[in-house]
Amino acid sequence: MDIINDDDVIAARQACRVLAAEIGFLYTDQAMVAAVITELARNILDYAGRGEVLFHSIEADGRRGMVVIARDQGPGIANIKTAMQASYRVAGGLGLGLKGVQGLMDSLDIISGPASGTTVTARKWLS
Repeated sequence: MDIINDDDVIAARQACRVLAAEIGFLYTDQAMVAAVITELARNILDYAGRGEVLFHSIEADGRRGMVVIARDQGPGIANIKTAMQASYRVAGGLGLGLKGVQGLMDSLDIISGPASGTTVTARKWLS
């Protein structure tokens, strides 16, 4: 799903929540995954201007869950270690931050470089 404006953030959040319900996530986990989509999509708009979020169901080792991928071609994250600190804020942001996303999901991988964009992959498994 392309992210180019605020309406796209809302649409992605809603579509992700529907998928989470279809997979069988409880209401609280649906809300967590929706919050993650919102955070990652807002980051795309705020720091790259445009990008995309993808999400789909996954199965591995007898477990079922979902993966969320957010990617852009923005300036990249200069220091991923610093960006993962709970106190890290840019431009006065009050969102979850990447550390908050990490806390809501079961795994988080970030690939980023100066002028090469960022790809964030997060996974959540059914309990």
